[in-house]
Amino acid sequence: MYTLSDYDYALPEQQIARYPMEKRTQSRLLRVDRNAKRWADQQFIDLAQSLRPGDLLVMNDSKVMPARLHGHKSSGGKVEVLVERLLDKRHALVHLRASKTPQNKQIIHLDSGDSVEVVGRQNDLFLIEALPQRSWTDIMEQTGEIPLPPYFHREAEIADKERYQTVYAHNDGSVAAPTAGLHFDKPFLENLQTLGIELAYLTLHVGAGTFQPVRVQQIREHRLHYEWLQVPESVCQAIARTKECGGRVIAVGTTTVRSLETAAQTGSLQPFNGDSNLFIYPGYEFKVIDGLLTNFHLPQSSLLMLVAAFAGYETTMAAYQHAIKAQYRFYSYGDCMLVL
Repeated sequence: MYTLSDYDYALPEQQIARYPMEKRTQSRLLRVDRNAKRWADQQFIDLAQSLRPGDLLVMNDSKVMPARLHGHKSSGGKVEVLVERLLDKRHALVHLRASKTPQNKQIIHLDSGDSVEVVGRQNDLFLIEALPQRSWTDIMEQTGEIPLPPYFHREAEIADKERYQTVYAHNDGSVAAPTAGLHFDKPFLENLQTLGIELAYLTLHVGAGTFQPVRVQQIREHRLHYEWLQVPESVCQAIARTKECGGRVIAVGTTTVRSLETAAQTGSLQPFNGDSNLFIYPGYEFKVIDGLLTNFHLPQSSLLMLVAAFAGYETTMAAYQHAIKAQYRFYSYGDCMLVL
C-alpha cells in the first residue's frame, strides 16, 4: 500500500462524468462501513438516513475563480494564464502555457484588453503584475473561464459557472471545486438541519496541484503542493460540542479532511490560518474526523491515498472495483462515497 502501482485501477472512459446530473442531488452514493469492510449502493438523498441528530457536517466554502485567461505576447505568440493564487489586488501567482517560456519583464496582452507583466518566478509559478491599476478579480470576472479539470476534455460552458461551484461557495480563491459538496442543494441542506444535523464551514483554496500526478514509486517520498486554508474558531467550537455530545464529525471532501487534520497537528484542534502541504496516506492517525463524504478520485492520486488511509486500503480498492462494475460515474461531476 506504499507503492504507487498499488493505487492503480482501470476505468472505462464512458464512466468519466463530463457533465453533471440534471439535479445536484440525483447522484448515487456508495456507503462504506470501514469497520465491517462492506458497502451498499444507495442514492445521495439517502445520506439523511445515514446521519444522526447531533452529527456535524464540515464543508469547504472556497469559491472557484474564473481563473483561466487567454492572451498573447507582443510577438504574437499565444499564452494561456491559469491563476493559482491571488497575492493582492494586482499580483498573482500563475501557471503560464506558451510555446516559449516568458521571461522577466515580458508583457502579456490579455483578451480582456488588459496588459500584465511577468515580474518573477516561484518554482513552477510565475509572479504576474496587473497593469495599470486594475485588479485581478476584475480581469477574471470580465473574461476569465472556469478552469475545468483536464480529464473533461472539453471547454467550460455557461452552465459550468454555476454547476462547478457548491451552493455554499463564499470565499474566492480555488482553481478547482471541492467536489464532494457539489451534490448538495439548498433545500437538502435545510432538510438536514431540520433533522438535527449541524453544518460548519472552513476554507481551503484548491490549487491546480490537485491534478498533478504522484511521480515517485514510493509514495512516502511524495511532497504535496501547498494550499492556503483557514479553520476558524467557530468550527473548532462546533467540533468540540459535537464530540462532547457523542455526535460524529463528518468531513465533506478531502480538502476538509486536510484542513481539519492540519489544524490538529499539535495534538488538539486549534484555529489555523496559513499554508499546508499535509499529505495523508495509509498509516496516518486521524485526530478529528469520524466520517468522510467524497467523490471517486483519479488512480494513483494523493486524494485516493487519503481515502485509503481513512477507509482502509483493501476496503477502498475493493469498493472502487465494485463502483466500476456497478457503473458509478467518476470524478468531479460523478457520484460519491460515504465512509462511516
